[in-house]
Amino acid sequence: MTRIYLDHNATTPLRPQARDAMIAAMDLVGNPSSVHAEGRAAKGVIERARAQVAAALGAEGADVIFTSGATESAALACAGRDLLGSGVEHDAVRSWIHEDLPVDADGRVRIDDPARSALQLANSETGVVQDLPDGLAVSDMTQAFGKLPVAFNWSGAQMALVSAHKLGGPKGIGALVVRRGTDLAAQIRGGGQEMGRRAGTENVIGIAGFGAAAEAASRDLAGGVWDRVEKLRNILENIIAGGAKEINFVGQGTRRLPNTSCFIAEGWKGETQVMAMDLAGFAVSAGSACSSGKIRQSRVLRAMGYDPAQAGAALRVSLGPQVTEDEIMRFAEGWLARRCKYRARTA
Repeated sequence: MTRIYLDHNATTPLRPQARDAMIAAMDLVGNPSSVHAEGRAAKGVIERARAQVAAALGAEGADVIFTSGATESAALACAGRDLLGSGVEHDAVRSWIHEDLPVDADGRVRIDDPARSALQLANSETGVVQDLPDGLAVSDMTQAFGKLPVAFNWSGAQMALVSAHKLGGPKGIGALVVRRGTDLAAQIRGGGQEMGRRAGTENVIGIAGFGAAAEAASRDLAGGVWDRVEKLRNILENIIAGGAKEINFVGQGTRRLPNTSCFIAEGWKGETQVMAMDLAGFAVSAGSACSSGKIRQSRVLRAMGYDPAQAGAALRVSLGPQVTEDEIMRFAEGWLARRCKYRARTA
């Protein structure tokens, strides 16, 4: 059985460009902090990747600090700050928030004090896209980076989190982008790496892959790849809606990521749907990958006003550039068939 991967918001397949860059970096023997030729070669790979990430993110002139991923970036950005945020933020940011902000039924957050607030650009579960207010303290751009046109310099945010494995780079590498002049205290101390803000010998291999993936993702975005993906997402939702008219598509009335569909089939638990589709050869999820495997309702959907039964019956399908219309049709037909069988058993 050929499996079909529809969980790109959790992690994406490694891009060939990233793999090639990582393989080349494996042959570099030097420590990037060394001043000899071998060290300078390793440092050059890092600086090239830093420029690639900055260009793809529209962050030229800002500081790109490499970390182990968006979770570490969130800790670096948020530690020691009295931040406001909402119930729809990812746990990596949510754990640093000291006060809740209101969320409407579409998952949109109202920000009254941007300088003290953290806000995601796009939600990993629902795909709902936020408008970033000028002067925002922290923006989580992890899901939007590579899928939407993003310009950090024009966003008004002081800091932004990004992660390589959401756009075809390797796992275990990310970055915090910092507007020049922003106060930032190092959380990992020791050497003077990453402009003194994140000590430790750099992950040269991961950084090389991140840079190459960011550059390739930027080309895809400019080439209209995600417009095609959005059409496939809409085909999927139309087929599902045609066969199950009571299905609720979360955030469908507002701007969403082009690849994300979150829908609620009341009476059929999300984790049961995930297992049924997994056995049928499809990889999907019931929410954020950081909370999968735990039987609980989606905190994001609860914050949007859905009741516990609804929040526990949600399924997330997130597409990637390689997904075909045939695969979408097969998934939709397979899901509808298994829903009918489930309803027949529980009637």
